[in-house]
Amino acid sequence: MLVTEVEFELPKGYVDEAGNLHRSGVMRLATAADEIYPLKDPRVQGWPAYLIVVLLSRVVTRLGGVPEVTPGVIEGLYSEDLAHLQDLYNRINGLVPATLWVTCPNCGQEQEAEVPRPGG
Repeated sequence: MLVTEVEFELPKGYVDEAGNLHRSGVMRLATAADEIYPLKDPRVQGWPAYLIVVLLSRVVTRLGGVPEVTPGVIEGLYSEDLAHLQDLYNRINGLVPATLWVTCPNCGQEQEAEVPRPGG
């Protein structure tokens, strides 16, 4: 069964205008549209770093009791929480290279190695 939503807990949490802290949420898998449509957003065209803000506002479907996760909500996250969501996005959408621990047959030293993608 394909899991399309993942629950998360932010390290620090989002503090809304009333001072309420929101830490738990849900992120869904990204679709092609989630990755394409933000590229048409004038904020992204003028400032490419803003892409992650728009992208996360599309795929974070719940954040505590916040009625709607908008780019403004994502802008209000602490840096640690933004990095946490970026990492989660990459992991659940298969954008992080697979790694495994290997042992050198000559010296016996262990190290982490990236597993090449098929055809890559």
